[in-house]
Amino acid sequence: MVDAAIGPCPAAEAQSGGWREQLGEWAHQLLAVFRQHSWVLDATVGPRIMGPGELSWLERAVSALDGTGLSGAERMDVAVLLVGHVRGITQQARAAGLPGNPEAQLGVLLGDLMQAHGERFPALAAALASAAQSDGQDQAWEFGLQRILDGLAALIDQRAR
Repeated sequence: MVDAAIGPCPAAEAQSGGWREQLGEWAHQLLAVFRQHSWVLDATVGPRIMGPGELSWLERAVSALDGTGLSGAERMDVAVLLVGHVRGITQQARAAGLPGNPEAQLGVLLGDLMQAHGERFPALAAALASAAQSDGQDQAWEFGLQRILDGLAALIDQRAR
């Protein structure tokens, strides 16, 4: 069932772009699959036999890192790290319920708490005030993805020296 729901990884647009663009596209596609079939989050925990569809997703992530100087183990770790970010964001969205922006919902809840207790948590109160200026836009997904890719770029650059 998992393999049928996940399906094969969509073909990359002629492997356009470098590793960063490929992994960014891959992560966005995986996020869409997990959002469409959120039950897969529960069915894909822990070591298990994977089908060809699921393996094709792993193959695409690992192959995007060809020529970067990363070892095979590191390339696998990159895939696991990205899957973890996709899973975490999808789980938060699922917990928020259908329509919903988990960040906006959390902002409302924390905003109420800061009204009552903000003087005890000044750094948090200031951060929430700043976040409110984004009109509740959900930024955790893209912010996290870009920071993961930035860290990976730093490692790849270090290896190239």
